[in-house]
Amino acid sequence: MGRISGTVSRGLRAPIIREGDDLRKIVVDTVMQAIANGELVARDRDVLCITESILARSQGNYASINDIAEDVKAKFGGETVGVLFPILSRNRFAICLRGIARGAKKIVLQLSYPSDEVGNHLVNIDALDAKDIDPYRDVMTQEQFEEMFGKSRHPFTDMDYLGYYRQIIEEEGAEAVILLSNRPSTIVEYTKNVLTCDIHTRQRTKRLLKQAGAEIVLGMDEVLNAPVNGSGYNDKYGLLGSNKATENMVKLFPVNCQPFVDGVAADLREKTGKNIEVMVYGDGAFKDPVGKIWELADPVVSPGYTDGLIGQPNELKLKYLADDAFKDLRGIELEDAIRASIAKKDAQLKGHMVSEGTTPRRLTDLLGSLADLTSGSGDKGTPFVYVQGYFDNYTD
Repeated sequence: MGRISGTVSRGLRAPIIREGDDLRKIVVDTVMQAIANGELVARDRDVLCITESILARSQGNYASINDIAEDVKAKFGGETVGVLFPILSRNRFAICLRGIARGAKKIVLQLSYPSDEVGNHLVNIDALDAKDIDPYRDVMTQEQFEEMFGKSRHPFTDMDYLGYYRQIIEEEGAEAVILLSNRPSTIVEYTKNVLTCDIHTRQRTKRLLKQAGAEIVLGMDEVLNAPVNGSGYNDKYGLLGSNKATENMVKLFPVNCQPFVDGVAADLREKTGKNIEVMVYGDGAFKDPVGKIWELADPVVSPGYTDGLIGQPNELKLKYLADDAFKDLRGIELEDAIRASIAKKDAQLKGHMVSEGTTPRRLTDLLGSLADLTSGSGDKGTPFVYVQGYFDNYTD
């Protein structure tokens, strides 16, 4: 009988990584130890996924609240700053907001509703319907929102983010004005200096702000995109992808990811004789059906990956073949017909009926989501994920 198992995603336990550690060596040694233990056998086109936070930690890519404040003050002048469309997160944004507020005298904070960009809800959309509120048209202050809907409570954390973000701003000595509106132009009525904090829609938001008359328009990707007093930085993403490290520090998205993954791949090829693909991954891209949260709070799923991970899957839909093209076949005849179809499939199936219903996403987004779900975000201690059989099909 042939091999029964298909794709296998395996978390690999690693030492606790500290700043300055040789992560490239640690990653390779961990894989080789797993091989020596008999826990895996390396094969060509295996995929080794390494979490971004481990790479950033080894690089020492950190910055303080004061570093954020200094950069914001230098770029916006230290007076009134509009803060537009931040996500609702203690881990991702609250500490950044503290630094932003420290670098200004007044913060005009405008939130999207009923949810933020990644699906954290301030209010249920059915409640908006009941009050005849149109989120594409209507603007509310914090006071108006709470008069109609009461204190907003996050379904998982029970946080009142309107109150929490106001508290942070005022603790830093800045005046706080909080609005709810989905139109970027709303904030320009209060200030022409705007820091837009959305992640995946930031380029459109910047364009709309400038069209509405904003004068200084920057994104989170343009704060700490260069060192401040020797701090960490990310020249491409700035504060995007950052996480709270301590009460006073953020860990930034890693830099120099491409030479890192290429180096790990070269070391593994030398030691195993196999061509193992390597990628750095952050948040996966998937939606929780209960909390409605779309996980991807990082600017990309993967900031660095080897060339073999470029592209999208090119797969046939087995259900379609079985139910349509080969509906009259059974048993071995059906299996042989499907195997033959796979063996002769076109190199590019996009737009073909036989591929309809397959997942038209980038390989790195799919693999990063798989790795993120495998490693988790808590105490599993498996920041490396080794995936086998991902590029197999029914003929293998």
